[in-house]
Amino acid sequence: MAVLLALFAALTYGLADFVGGFFSQRVSPWAVALCAQLGGATLVLLLTLVTEGSPTGADLAWCVVAGLGNGFGTAFLYRGLSSGRMGVVAPISGVGAALVPVVVGLVAGERPAALVWVGIVVALPGIWLVSREPDAAAPRLGAGVVDGVLAGLGFGTLFAALAQIPEEAGFLPLALNQLVAAGAVVAVAVVLRQPWVPREPRAAAGVLSGALGALATGSFMVATRSGFLTVTAVIASLYPAFTVLLAASVLREKVHRAQGVGLALCAVAIGLVASG
Repeated sequence: MAVLLALFAALTYGLADFVGGFFSQRVSPWAVALCAQLGGATLVLLLTLVTEGSPTGADLAWCVVAGLGNGFGTAFLYRGLSSGRMGVVAPISGVGAALVPVVVGLVAGERPAALVWVGIVVALPGIWLVSREPDAAAPRLGAGVVDGVLAGLGFGTLFAALAQIPEEAGFLPLALNQLVAAGAVVAVAVVLRQPWVPREPRAAAGVLSGALGALATGSFMVATRSGFLTVTAVIASLYPAFTVLLAASVLREKVHRAQGVGLALCAVAIGLVASG
């Protein structure tokens, strides 16, 4: 069940990125990101009205950490993508988002089976190949690498922190995570002097992306309660594969050879982890 929930989170994250990316090409990506975080927070706050939960101070603290990771990860990913460094930023951030929770899980004492480890090892190059822009030049040390590393650390922190929140906390911490992330996005946008105020109506489409992202994050939280963080985080980090598949099927974008290999590796990784 944990693997299925993590896989659903990857699918929903991929769909959220597809929707957000589509509209970010037409209006300010920072405005779309802000609408996404606020929309997700609103949806979860409504959910808390019909569900139970009693978060402790420690639970809320972990949510703040998760929200900061979420917001800064999104901010540096968008900065890299808006500067035309997708081929460097996206794969580094994707691999980083998977590696950070794996390290945290191992430090916490998790010991996955050997077959699961094979799946994790196969997943990392799969994420890289699927995320990489086919025509991009080879990665060089520079701003693109820095943005990718920072984005990966942010998203990895999001996954690792959410895994520390117990079931008894309910969904209120998830809403706090989204609100903190919105504040972080605005803070980085202000520092970088980027337009973040949603002035165009199309920026409101970010609300749909945010709702999908909140659903994905909630699924991931539930998955970590019944499975290893080292496993669920890697499966959830396969979301770029679903974004690529959606772009190919809906927008008729071409799947390049390297991306095809990456998709195959992601599928093999899912099978290995599920079997283990």
